Amino acid sequence: MKKSYRIYQVDSFTRERFTGNPAGVVANADGLSDSMMLKMARELNNSETAFIFSGSEGEYDVHVRFFTPLCEVPVCGHATIAAHYIRALERGLTSGVVIQKTGAGILPVEIWSENEDYTITMTQGEVKVGDPLPLPVQMEILAALGIPAEKQRKDCPIAIASTGHSKVMIGITEPNLLHQLKPDLAKLTEISFRTGCNGYYVFTLHPDEPILVHGRMFAPAIGIAEDPVTGNANGPLGAYFITYGLFGKEKEEFAFEAVQGEAIGRMGKIGVKVLIAQGKPVKVKITGRAVIVFSTELEL
Repeated sequence: MKKSYRIYQVDSFTRERFTGNPAGVVANADGLSDSMMLKMARELNNSETAFIFSGSEGEYDVHVRFFTPLCEVPVCGHATIAAHYIRALERGLTSGVVIQKTGAGILPVEIWSENEDYTITMTQGEVKVGDPLPLPVQMEILAALGIPAEKQRKDCPIAIASTGHSKVMIGITEPNLLHQLKPDLAKLTEISFRTGCNGYYVFTLHPDEPILVHGRMFAPAIGIAEDPVTGNANGPLGAYFITYGLFGKEKEEFAFEAVQGEAIGRMGKIGVKVLIAQGKPVKVKITGRAVIVFSTELEL
């Protein structure tokens, strides 16, 4: 028997269409096989597509799976925002908490309803911030990104941070350089296979401005040449800040805003909050808005 699947294209971390980070959302994915989800994600051709499955009573309200055009990934920030924005709209939800199952664990998502629209806050997965990568690997990464060694921030060692889907953190000194980067994607892919981390988040810091972070994220090893606005980069970046003593170490929480996507004409804004205990990051939340670009139905 054929089934009609409700499909949306959603721009996350923005309220303006054709900006922010686009994600596919399949709102009623029960019954889809892994191979069919991969085909649908490849057809939609976003960096990630979210597939919403029914929950399990007493365990979680909803199960969300995420596919790039090449593979399944454990969790995705912007596609989580998109998925729960659609679910809230379809169900007419009021403000509250939804418990979702993902490949990064069972995690709460906060739904904020205001003026017939929604803001979504996602609690991310387990916080892990690694030691600085070996110096030869750091130099390889800088070279592959086209960053002169003297343009790396000396207070930002190149290290891997994760809240469920890891990224390499690279702080640099000049915004102009950030927007001019033309990385060697094949070399980054090769390095990813050795480090076990498939994303590279390059950022500048602006502590005297309302927006603390401007960034770009490259993940060619999973088919993403450049991701416009990345929850799984900016969230771990907050944990990285605390671990390496850049901001907030003496506080109980540290919050900031980041802008990403400027270099590719898809600017979006993301809010990050890090909860801190004994000087260490223990939980990360990201917040964003969304807008539907189009919707359709597909019968399979």
